[in-house]
Amino acid sequence: MGAAYVLFTFLDSSSKYLVLAGIAPMFIAWMRFAGHVVLVAGLFRSWRDPSRFRAASLTAHVVRGALLSGSTIFNILALRYLQLAETTSIYFFGPMVIAALAGPLLGEWAGWRRWLAILAGFAGVLVITRPGVGVFGIGHVFALCSMLSNSIYVIMTRRMSATETPESLIFYSALAPMILLTPALFYIGWPSPGSPFQWFILLLLGLFGGLGHWCLIQAYRQATTTALAPYPYMQMVWMILAGWLIFGQLPDGWTLVGAAIIVASGLYIVHREHRLRVRNRAIPDAEAEAVAKKL
Repeated sequence: MGAAYVLFTFLDSSSKYLVLAGIAPMFIAWMRFAGHVVLVAGLFRSWRDPSRFRAASLTAHVVRGALLSGSTIFNILALRYLQLAETTSIYFFGPMVIAALAGPLLGEWAGWRRWLAILAGFAGVLVITRPGVGVFGIGHVFALCSMLSNSIYVIMTRRMSATETPESLIFYSALAPMILLTPALFYIGWPSPGSPFQWFILLLLGLFGGLGHWCLIQAYRQATTTALAPYPYMQMVWMILAGWLIFGQLPDGWTLVGAAIIVASGLYIVHREHRLRVRNRAIPDAEAEAVAKKL
């Protein structure tokens, strides 16, 4: 899990470097997904057993891929205007949005304590963006759109995991965006990076993204979701370090305070969901709904 989020930090840092160099965000996203497809096909040796990649619902994979491509493009656009730590802080509000949307979309309703945590997390976002005091800008809009798109993508992944293989979920999450973005590249013209080093960074995007997702899969094979839940928040440390070393940027005090509120709220939601699962396993099914409402 630690390796995965170091790789994701490399991915965001590379994307920020490339977009600041003037390379089109759509081309950056396309290269990231194209490299991901090649890497996943090699890691899983798709030619040996293609049935593992069979899609039960191709339409659902396309919609899920569109959500991921939207999240990626919005994130790259946000990185043009915001520091790495800012975009990551807003991104961490995602688990709270997922908890809120899981009720109407999945029937997994949050109790009043988790709703308080969701509201606290939203307060953390307001601390970071500070609308009305001249801080909130287009970069924050892009970051929020990226977070919302990714939240719906995660909910779709939860729903599809019951009918789709893990290999198909990770493979089509890159193949679908790559195919969807290809016509746009013909429309805007295929960009030409200005130096061999930029091409090198572009080729690394797929490695960072694909290998990062592979590390996540390995982590969840070794430990429970609850045990691993706190580790993604360590990415904030890597993002602050990368922002300082590569771009000479350090987050201000408001960003750090807002990030701390969001992280605390997210960890509390993880704690409450764990308690709900434990109690549901310990009581008859007829009582599960009543307990869920109390939580």
